[in-house]
Amino acid sequence: MNTSAEPRTGNPASIEWTEAEAVHRAGWQSEAGLPPPRRVVVADDTLKADTAYQLACEGTALLWRGDFQNARLLLQAMARRVDGLRRKPGRSGKRAKAEPSQLEAFHLYRMAQAQRARILGMLLIPFEAGHVIPLRRAPDVSAACREGQVPADGPMVMSLRELQGLIGAHEWRRRGVAVAALEASIHPHYGVFSPVRSEYLELVASAPLPAATQLAFDIGTGSGVLAAVLARRGVKRVLATDQDERALACARENIERLGYAKQVEVLKADLFPDGRAQLVVCNPPWLPAKPTSPLEHAVYDPDSRMLRGFLAGLAAHLAPGGEGWLVLSDLAEHLGLRSREALLQMIEEAGLKVLAKLDTVPRHGRAKDADDPLHAARAAEVTSLWKLRVVGAG
Repeated sequence: MNTSAEPRTGNPASIEWTEAEAVHRAGWQSEAGLPPPRRVVVADDTLKADTAYQLACEGTALLWRGDFQNARLLLQAMARRVDGLRRKPGRSGKRAKAEPSQLEAFHLYRMAQAQRARILGMLLIPFEAGHVIPLRRAPDVSAACREGQVPADGPMVMSLRELQGLIGAHEWRRRGVAVAALEASIHPHYGVFSPVRSEYLELVASAPLPAATQLAFDIGTGSGVLAAVLARRGVKRVLATDQDERALACARENIERLGYAKQVEVLKADLFPDGRAQLVVCNPPWLPAKPTSPLEHAVYDPDSRMLRGFLAGLAAHLAPGGEGWLVLSDLAEHLGLRSREALLQMIEEAGLKVLAKLDTVPRHGRAKDADDPLHAARAAEVTSLWKLRVVGAG
């Protein structure tokens, strides 16, 4: 295990380390946009998990030269050490500290998740051109890397944790996610939110459609799942919008695979397409907080920007008598990130009124996990479909 000198300044998308008394350089790949580590050591199968964990905590990255499967085991061992520190301590003679509020618990959770990602992101995997990993028992990850739009034109380094994300996304895309509301599967792409929570899909699949709905807009379509649900319900034309290129490609592929290409058109747009529709549907990110990576944009919406934009522009894009369907969890309310009063005020200020609210409760495992630091909020969560109409219209 050879310690490198601090990397020279220069190309921010490259990483340097010292190995066999020579300075090496390779491309640096980080989907989260993280800078390359400033300290790098070369490590192999002789490295103990405790030492690896200590080095990672100190900010030293480990460039792996051993067996690939042993690297996976080492990462698991490091994760156990990180997670072990986050467990609640047992009772002692000291007076117990007051339980944090849900808002404090959320921020502590985010800090812990960021620290965990930073530490586990210190185990690095080398690549040769063409997405080849030059390690013993390394898998063929070329398909996963291509789907994740990872460059293949030269030597490269990325964290094993990020590589595992690519591999996992490839498997989701290959197998698909069964969607009961479609009686079919959606195949999410890397970086596109996977429709694994079925309760909000069932709301859209069962809510009464506005009278004579011929045209619908799906705002922020992502995988295209809601556009497909609307098409399956018989809406003759659906315009599905998104700004993200990965989402646009994913939605188009899913719509084509499901046989709805004649009904659904996927467009690149900032929220709304041109024109007005009898139905405008939006399922924005549910939590008003800052994402720490591009992959978190489907979950976190800083200052509720997408939610505010949808509500503010809805009246101008609804046909007479049309409805806007806002699909939103109240988890942010239970966490203290946004109040119900603030949401209702946004609706009122947009010139809208609430026709009805259809509710459902989550069925995912985390809602029942008492060890989850956000358990109280998750257990109380309700997902709603808010049926909205322009004030004075009907």
